[in-house]
Amino acid sequence: MENTRPEKQQNSGICQCIASDVKLGEDVKIYSFVNLYGCEIGGRTKIGAFVEIQKGAKVGADCKISSHSFICEGVTIEDRVFVGHQVVFINDRYPKAANANGQLQTEADWVVQPTLVKHGASIGSGSVILCNVTIGENAIVGAGSVVTKDVPADAVVAGNPARILRYSQRTGREACGQARPIAS
Repeated sequence: MENTRPEKQQNSGICQCIASDVKLGEDVKIYSFVNLYGCEIGGRTKIGAFVEIQKGAKVGADCKISSHSFICEGVTIEDRVFVGHQVVFINDRYPKAANANGQLQTEADWVVQPTLVKHGASIGSGSVILCNVTIGENAIVGAGSVVTKDVPADAVVAGNPARILRYSQRTGREACGQARPIAS
């Protein structure tokens, strides 16, 4: 991945905070009002407005990260993943503001807990993805879900907590259930 600067990319706005340590692939499209630092973004990925991607996060090639999403340290998103609007990833299952001494926590007071989103997965708008989970290849997370456990490959999950509704096929929109409502 090249360490190219935004001015060489196809960017739509001038209100961007992109740190010098961000690694951008070729033809990345970044919209206005983003905050990127210490992360890696694969080629041809689109980053929507009002997105924050923290240090140590990795987003693969050919992904779409929709507006108002938050991708924290420890998150790895593989290629061809869709992240809907206002999706939030969490990297600490038991966050606290202060340490045992009553001082504000620093990086020394906690350990990043990773999350992996595998190739071709789709995460619906408004979902919350807790740490220490893997979302499998081509899995679909319904809008507004709270993912607390691993999601198997090809699973369709929804709810709070997210539960498996069924499994999809990889052979087209109808087979994946994208053309009909989810059965109860």
